[in-house]
Amino acid sequence: MARYAVRRLEDIPRIPAEEPGDPEWYPLQHYFRLTAFGANVYVASEAGGDLLAAHDEKPSGQEELYLVVAGEAAFTLDGESFDAPAVTVVAVPDPAVVRSATAKTAGTAVVALGGEARNEFRSSWQPKWFEGAPQV
Repeated sequence: MARYAVRRLEDIPRIPAEEPGDPEWYPLQHYFRLTAFGANVYVASEAGGDLLAAHDEKPSGQEELYLVVAGEAAFTLDGESFDAPAVTVVAVPDPAVVRSATAKTAGTAVVALGGEARNEFRSSWQPKWFEGAPQV
């Protein structure tokens, strides 16, 4: 296994949409053989297409974070809807939250990151750097 890799997204093999309206996706976690967290990029071919089918993460216990990197998405979280234009971040730390997203524009792309929740995040960053930093 390589110690590091650098690729343009278009050079990563993508998984084609199975049904009309489904997104194409780039399985980053699989491609790069990551084991600490899941990572995918979902791209809608048409406005109104699904980016994330309605689901929760209760079985996996995962927290998830979504970053809209192109276009605009409409997220629904436990029945509440939010517009998410490019560079919007959607954090879902509770695995029980039912979430879904659809594209408001063709080509909308969302990066999805997920991993099992722990009591606290362990980091090489020094705690003093976060003193006074706001949190949700």
